[in-house]
Amino acid sequence: MFQPKIPTMPQPSGLVTPPAVVQPTTITPGTPAPAPAAGPPPSRPVVQLTPGTAVALVGAGAAVVLVVGTVLVSLLLAVAVTSASVAVCAVVLRSLIASDAKRR
Repeated sequence: MFQPKIPTMPQPSGLVTPPAVVQPTTITPGTPAPAPAAGPPPSRPVVQLTPGTAVALVGAGAAVVLVVGTVLVSLLLAVAVTSASVAVCAVVLRSLIASDAKRR
């Protein structure tokens, strides 16, 4: 009763076709592609960090961190207030049910 039963594979019924034989094909090498012409690399503008831009980047990063932190703390506070109100409702309902049971 507690030993596992392994299912048996049924024998195929009907016509069974053998697998198709794949014949190898020969590969003929083509002409090699011409090498691309070596031109000057595309010029990209170089970003210069001046003290003013560095201060602006630090200020923007600090502002982002403060905004994200404020949002996360407010979400945590909302969860805490909601859970506290649910707990108060549960205590009130429990006391109402208990007092109703005592009266009967």
